[in-house]
Amino acid sequence: MAISVKKKLESEISEALIKFQRDLIGRGPQEAKTYIVSDMVIARFKGVLTVEEKHLSGHEKGRRIVKEMRELLREMYSKELEDVVERMTGCKVLSSHSDISTKIGERIEVYVLDKDLEKSLSCL
Repeated sequence: MAISVKKKLESEISEALIKFQRDLIGRGPQEAKTYIVSDMVIARFKGVLTVEEKHLSGHEKGRRIVKEMRELLREMYSKELEDVVERMTGCKVLSSHSDISTKIGERIEVYVLDKDLEKSLSCL
């Protein structure tokens, strides 16, 4: 059975975002999965914390430091991340949002697009 256009694009977006993270932080997540839902691209990354961040996350102050550092990095590179999604989808990114869980070492990225990409892909 042939892989759907949507599934293929979701996989390609995951790979591109992993590459960006590896280039930025020096390592990527252990696992990544991207979902195209209506006018959103949602990426879930598992195993994102470095060894040092895992140690810091064992303490309340350390968790705050890790979250603040990751939030700052995300702010600094949000335009580049949005450019990756725009290039991959052919849609304009209207806004993007991110959060990291220091408890389980996962991060979620949400990109809101200017059109319903899922509907566009279903017509192909």
